Amino acid sequence: MDAEAKSPHLQITPAPVEGLAARVAALDLLQAAVERRGGLEAALARAPFTTLAMRDRAFARALAGMVLRRLGPIDAALDARLQKPPPEAARWLLRLGAAQVLYMDVPVHAAVSVSVEQASGANATRPYKGLVNAVLRGLARDGSPAGEPEALAPPWLLARWRTAFGGALARDIAAVIADEPPTDLTLKQDVGDALVQALQAERLITGGLRTSLKGEIFDWPGFAEGVWWVQDAAAAMPARLLDVYPGWTVLDMCAAPGGKTLQLAAAGGRVTALDRSAARLKRLHENLARTHLSAEVVVAEACAWVDPRSFDAVLLDAPCSATGTFRRHPDVLWAARPGDIARLAALQARLLDAAAERVRPGGRLVYCVCSLEPEEGERQAQAFLQIRPDFEIAPVAAGEAGAPARAITPQGFVRLLPGPAEPELGGDGFFVARFVRRPA
Repeated sequence: MDAEAKSPHLQITPAPVEGLAARVAALDLLQAAVERRGGLEAALARAPFTTLAMRDRAFARALAGMVLRRLGPIDAALDARLQKPPPEAARWLLRLGAAQVLYMDVPVHAAVSVSVEQASGANATRPYKGLVNAVLRGLARDGSPAGEPEALAPPWLLARWRTAFGGALARDIAAVIADEPPTDLTLKQDVGDALVQALQAERLITGGLRTSLKGEIFDWPGFAEGVWWVQDAAAAMPARLLDVYPGWTVLDMCAAPGGKTLQLAAAGGRVTALDRSAARLKRLHENLARTHLSAEVVVAEACAWVDPRSFDAVLLDAPCSATGTFRRHPDVLWAARPGDIARLAALQARLLDAAAERVRPGGRLVYCVCSLEPEEGERQAQAFLQIRPDFEIAPVAAGEAGAPARAITPQGFVRLLPGPAEPELGGDGFFVARFVRRPA
């Protein structure tokens, strides 16, 4: 051996393991989504995800999403092979590996070897690399586990859905969890068939488009020209039900990230977009510039906003448990806690009362939440009518703004269910109530 090789100061850097960085980033996304409850969106804006090449970003995001969509069956398959529960850090590595060998088009040897390498990289998981190897190889031999759709949902949420909608619909809702949805687009104005075809899209009953395109939206036809913005079909319905006329003054409360503000501005409203988060309003500013639409943007707490104006129409898309958005944000299923619903319902009641004060006599108010929980939807709207006799329901008619007949409640509210549970729309879960303030 030569003198250079004997030197204790010689540093030899091992070659990076292919795919390891993407899996490390996927683990960070999962922990941010579930344990730190920051949501995938926050983790996507920081390292290690932002340091990846585009191809690795796509894989990391797909892997984290697959774990969240199949977390129930994955945990059941792991528990069947574990004699005792491993530390949580090792369980997360097993979940990542299991998603790859059971549900993704990843060669088994690659999924297992990189998972073992990932376990070797941290003191907390290094003692379990043999366990990771054995369990993942066993899962690969067994194949994807069969199971009922209900296993995809957290048990406490499934129980709530059964109570609210019945066993059959709860099962249909749970079955949607496993599927990655297509992308819905809201149009600034009607477009010709050429753009629809270029986007590989179909027209929706709400007036928007649904596309099967994948990849970066910045490269899609019509994006740079500001022809459309990404917005789930269900999320587009509340602004359409507000039915704004050109020149009306409109307040969009809790406006970020701003899809509904764009709709209201495109309809000709003189829109004020109010939200407490300047950071979340950044996307609205960007989209207003791209679409050549205009709105007054105000950063303030909705309940404490000091402004003497009243408005012809007010839209309140209130903060909620977001359980209706799990198709696009599967992290909400596992980050939500039972106690969140009562806490958020109390906040919604305060915001709804503040919104009501901003409606001129004879004006309209739309309240909506992307939640499947009755406390945040139907019960919230009914409680509002009890304490605000100066408002009455403006019932939604079947077909109005694309609302399916089966989604209209006896009171005239709209209750949309996710995906195939609402086959005429196939969007997220949403609740919408429309009110009118009685003339003075």
